[in-house]
Amino acid sequence: MKNRDNFERITATPVPRLIIGLAVPTIISMLVTALYNVADTYFVGRLDTQSTAAIGISFSAMSVIQAFGFFFGHGSGNYISRMLGAKEHGNAEIMASVGLFSSFMAGLAIAVTGICFLTPICHALGSTHTILPYARDYLGIILIGTPFMAASLTLNNQIRFKGNAKYAMFGITSGAVLNVILDPILIFGFDLGVKGAAIATVISQITGFFILLAIDRRTGTFSVSFKGFRPTAKLYAEIVKGGLPSLLRQGLMSVSTILLNVAAKDYGDSAIAGMAITTRVIYILNAIVIGLGQGYQPVCGFNYGAKLYGRVRQGFWFCVKTGTLFFLISSIAGYIMAPEVVAMFRRGDPSVIQVGSDALRWQLMALPLGAFTLISNMMLQTIRKAGKAAFLASARQGLFFIPCILILPHFIGMTGVEISQAIADTLSFTVALPLTLVTLREMKRVQDNGQDIHMNDKG
Repeated sequence: MKNRDNFERITATPVPRLIIGLAVPTIISMLVTALYNVADTYFVGRLDTQSTAAIGISFSAMSVIQAFGFFFGHGSGNYISRMLGAKEHGNAEIMASVGLFSSFMAGLAIAVTGICFLTPICHALGSTHTILPYARDYLGIILIGTPFMAASLTLNNQIRFKGNAKYAMFGITSGAVLNVILDPILIFGFDLGVKGAAIATVISQITGFFILLAIDRRTGTFSVSFKGFRPTAKLYAEIVKGGLPSLLRQGLMSVSTILLNVAAKDYGDSAIAGMAITTRVIYILNAIVIGLGQGYQPVCGFNYGAKLYGRVRQGFWFCVKTGTLFFLISSIAGYIMAPEVVAMFRRGDPSVIQVGSDALRWQLMALPLGAFTLISNMMLQTIRKAGKAAFLASARQGLFFIPCILILPHFIGMTGVEISQAIADTLSFTVALPLTLVTLREMKRVQDNGQDIHMNDKG
């Protein structure tokens, strides 16, 4: 009965109202996910520039962990939403278990590898000799919680793709709130410094995972279980198709952050800290529009599975318009108040504020174009246009950003570091526009002709 009611709600409720209802919890969940690292940056920023930079160095490693969490979460979740839309609940239940346990095992492998090669990894991430001790202290502890961090992101997305975004929000929020409470206690109260920030994050991630697990077992008609863990090549192929764009997007974010830190290293610890703060601010803004898109994904998946393509298209344009308006307002306000925004994280170091303000303003100028690119990628991913989604996911942080960050600093110095992301965002939009419009027109044509669009899903 609950699955049938959920099916009818997602395939019959007016699209804008439905997306808003699903998006509010997912936006909160995304902000909460961002809050883990932002909170550490905020409190550690009260210590010194090297500790702030160490958080920035570690962020790229955490992006790798998140990449695998989203890979298994989106890969299994996309499949789950389509199966629920097609009313094949047994297949959805098996995929939920395969996705979650695979994510935990991948996180365990990352943790063991990271701890064994901690010092060379910190060097590769862009640590200077003055930042290295702090980066080792922070990242070494963070890696202990990697299996739970990856698994909680996977489980959160599975619950969301079932259409239960509100419950997913409760689980992920509980861990973030605990992190904000523990950060000042451990950093300042117990005088643990950057180690305290890492311990707070690990405790919060583990707690959040078990809360999500309890929520999953008490909501819906099925939940993950050891009995349901029946992995097959076919299921992993579905995870790859649905999750590869997320893996590329997050994984390339990690690579781009590493290259950004390495490029900024030539200009001192203050440059690394300033760029790290800018990355956090943009990450928060992107998290809101990504949350909006994640509210759209169950709508997209359910209605695509039910062959209601008009609702898929309507939801896409609603999210693009809403996201673009939000980015535009944020860009104007952020451009005006850039120094004050950066100073919130590292007051008292003028060089950090200068670098961070300049970089933030450059990125904000291209930000409004990002809504179309983000929502396009998420729609293509959900409807199994795997090739297009993977290409678009790799464009922003890979195809365009990596050449920019490798070339521009050699010609225009620190300015090249600061403007690389803005150029990459603009070029990504020019790729997303034709790629997505072709897909939307195909959906409209198939709907008008009464055909089955699944015969074209290989694109």
